[in-house]
Amino acid sequence: MAATVATKPGKGRRKTAEDGTRPVSAKLSWRIRLRRDKSLILMTLPAVVLLLVFNYAPLFGLVTAFQYYDPLVGVWHSSWAGLDQFRMLFQDPLFWGALRNTLFLSLVQLVLFFPIPVVLALLLNTVMNERLRNFVQSVVYLPHFFSWVLTVTIFQQMLGGAGVLNQFLRQHNVGTWDFMTNPHTFALLITSQAVWKEAGWGIIVFLAALAAIDNNLYEASAVDGAGRWRRMWHITLPGLRGVIVLMLVLRLGNALTVGFEQFLIQRNAVGHSAADVLDTFSFYYGIATNNYSYGAAAGLFKSVISLLLILGANKLAHAFGEDGLYRK
Repeated sequence: MAATVATKPGKGRRKTAEDGTRPVSAKLSWRIRLRRDKSLILMTLPAVVLLLVFNYAPLFGLVTAFQYYDPLVGVWHSSWAGLDQFRMLFQDPLFWGALRNTLFLSLVQLVLFFPIPVVLALLLNTVMNERLRNFVQSVVYLPHFFSWVLTVTIFQQMLGGAGVLNQFLRQHNVGTWDFMTNPHTFALLITSQAVWKEAGWGIIVFLAALAAIDNNLYEASAVDGAGRWRRMWHITLPGLRGVIVLMLVLRLGNALTVGFEQFLIQRNAVGHSAADVLDTFSFYYGIATNNYSYGAAAGLFKSVISLLLILGANKLAHAFGEDGLYRK
């Protein structure tokens, strides 16, 4: 039994071991903590600098959404516009079309794409052969490192007008399938591209959560006569619930960010009415036309709505008893 040391009020002494080790102060000074965590601070410093430079410093540019910004005179000398940019934005039918496309494509990707990494992680977790599991993981991870240009090119070679599929259909006297240039199937096209490219990378978090589940629970349930499906329903899925809710909250926070490069590359093939989202709208009707304030207003609107979505999703997670992105 560890011996306790009498403490004076305000000294903050803790219990000590029998070997006579020195009592440690409950509240360390910032100098001691800095010296203790010096290696960790140095390790994270580059990431913090990158975050400040590329994520927080550009926030200063949001002031251009309230100006008639002129790059020749800069932010300090551009005339003030107030809310005029937002009034023009909300009266623009192209903006509302881009917003509708963004919400629709985000909903399609949420329904068709979000469950796939969970299913893949569950399937990989059942593979007992370690070499086979590592091989499958490497194969499904690989497309994540491809650029969107290469990804769209691969789909074009497979499903385009002169692609492998249409050549096969022509050889068998079957009508060709217009998939890459059909605006009515564009939502399915970009979702299938996202699944092929990112689903394998998305399973990493779920595999880590599966590895944290105690194997004794599976063994005890097997002894009690529970089959594979019952073990998955009562042990695996509850073990994944917190991670699934967290990833869903993050996904809803990025609901209005459905991809820029992917849509930019394929916009001309299917037309702007099908492929314009908020990101491409800000680019084509803001930056490309030198109307920077208009593009900044659209970007600020997207950021505010995304913040409200992530706060609402996190509050919903709390209502279901999960921590979500942060605790109450």
